[in-house]
Amino acid sequence: MKRIPELMLMGISIFLGFTFWGAGMAKLFHEHQFFGWIGPVWLIEELEPYGLGLYGKFIALSQICIGYMLVTTRYKLLGSIMMIPMIGNILMVTISLDWRGTPFVLAFLLLLDVILLWQYRDFFRPLIDEGKSRFDIKSRFIRTRNGHLVWLAGLGLQLSAIQASYWNWMVACLIVLLGLVLSGLSFRVDRKLMSDVDLKIP
Repeated sequence: MKRIPELMLMGISIFLGFTFWGAGMAKLFHEHQFFGWIGPVWLIEELEPYGLGLYGKFIALSQICIGYMLVTTRYKLLGSIMMIPMIGNILMVTISLDWRGTPFVLAFLLLLDVILLWQYRDFFRPLIDEGKSRFDIKSRFIRTRNGHLVWLAGLGLQLSAIQASYWNWMVACLIVLLGLVLSGLSFRVDRKLMSDVDLKIP
């Protein structure tokens, strides 16, 4: 029974991550040829007449980075915290442009994000109560510097795939897949390094 909440947490993280990562990639990929289920992929073009094209690109890049944190499940806490202001920004754009229906979708996604954050509620006490120096924070899997670097390399490949999409769509998709695999390997790097440390401890 203890594995069910963890599996649900993982599923919510991957779903939210794919939703926003895919939405951001679709906005910036050549001719918007990327997989995703929410839009609009033409947000940047929609905002350009108002002089907000750069803001649209910023939203797309935010969606990619924050969504990638969650879809790879390495930075669920950081990604879910950053998702709240991101969803708020997108919500204000949709309300300002009078897009009906989109706010309800965003409200559902925000609810999922709150569920994700609730699993990490033990981290929020130090942020709120600054007067105490020690808090009861649950121990979780240790991440290593090399693991972080491997994950960042995967994120870098996602961003480079955007440029590659203007040259060859198939190559761009292969770069995306390579980046996902590389970021997934960051967990293996962590385990390998931590096991090596355990072996060295007398």
